[in-house]
Amino acid sequence: MYHYDPNLALEELRDEAVLPHPVHLRDMILRTKLNANLALDLNRDFQEYLARFGDLQKIAREILEQVAAGTRKASAV
Repeated sequence: MYHYDPNLALEELRDEAVLPHPVHLRDMILRTKLNANLALDLNRDFQEYLARFGDLQKIAREILEQVAAGTRKASAV
């Protein structure tokens, strides 16, 4: 599980295209010693990540709700 291991999170992202949850990504950033400039840059990037993650969750929820409301094909049972 990648929750607090950025290397494992990167490996999972490469292998399975799984994005780390924003809370876990924030914790990874907070647990790392960074100089002030890099910390500021990462915080800006994280804010963008957080906004896009929320947007993608909304889109995925809408897609899944529509798919869940449909009838499954006989071959998919």
